[in-house]
Amino acid sequence: MMREFIRHRRLRRSPALRRMVRETAVGVDDLIYPLFVTEGHNVRREVPSMPGVFQLSLDRLNTEVEEVLMLGIPAVILFGIPEHKDDVGSGAYDEAGIVQRALRQLKKAYPELVLIADNCLCEYTSHGHCGLVRDGEILNDETLELLVRTAVSQAEAGADIIAPSNMMDGFVGAIRDGLDRSGFKQTPIMAYSVKYASAFYGPFREAAHSAPAFGDRRTYQMDPANVREALREAASDVAEGADFLMVKPSLAYLDVLRALREAYPHPLVAYNVSGEYAMIKAAARNGWIDERAVVMETLTGMKRAGADLIITYHAKDAARWLQAE
Repeated sequence: MMREFIRHRRLRRSPALRRMVRETAVGVDDLIYPLFVTEGHNVRREVPSMPGVFQLSLDRLNTEVEEVLMLGIPAVILFGIPEHKDDVGSGAYDEAGIVQRALRQLKKAYPELVLIADNCLCEYTSHGHCGLVRDGEILNDETLELLVRTAVSQAEAGADIIAPSNMMDGFVGAIRDGLDRSGFKQTPIMAYSVKYASAFYGPFREAAHSAPAFGDRRTYQMDPANVREALREAASDVAEGADFLMVKPSLAYLDVLRALREAYPHPLVAYNVSGEYAMIKAAARNGWIDERAVVMETLTGMKRAGADLIITYHAKDAARWLQAE
């Protein structure tokens, strides 16, 4: 007589049964869509390495955002491409900077949309680094003052959330203090708590014109080999007042997402970065993979690892697929 065994497949017999017992689901409310805003008029310039992603001038921005809202995506994160750069990244904290003008425009037109402002200097510095530079060294403490000025200017322009991505030590505490002193105690901080010095950022640097002019960012972004260090970084941000924690990139760092999920109750954000997006797009265009299936499996993996929210360039496509289900 054959020994009895457990029949796990009973719950997989039909699509309805599989949906009923599904443990993890991606919803449109989980998605945050990145936008690249640039100077100029009538600009809708596709990023060559990121098919379907565009640099947008302010006069073309509202059309894009209306599509985002129509799809039910609740939030966007803004990155700026200034007309001019300098050694101190002054465009990042200029009241008339490209992101500040975009924030004011969108807040007036779409008050229901959650506006997240990336807070960093790299897109605005002539050297492409995320902080001030002296004799080839990226200065930590001197940079904090400029990050605070940037955060306050973004909050004044209408940002609902400040998302500092610079990886300077003490950046969350400095920005929290600066926002509080300026009357923005209710403005949350979505900290890029665990940001690795990753090879997956290449297409973003093309999109944002933010590649470093010399060296690399390994003295401030994290070594991809480390996870205990990630927990220390997150602990610092929690102590300094972060409201959200983020892991960037996501696909090669699902174990890090899980480690943070188990350690902290804070809302956890996964950044599904440009290189991850570009790989899927390239493979799909060559007919090597089913784009929809791979994207949704990837996003589900990030949610399963512990992410509450996902910043992804796939957001519009994913929202359409979710609507069609």
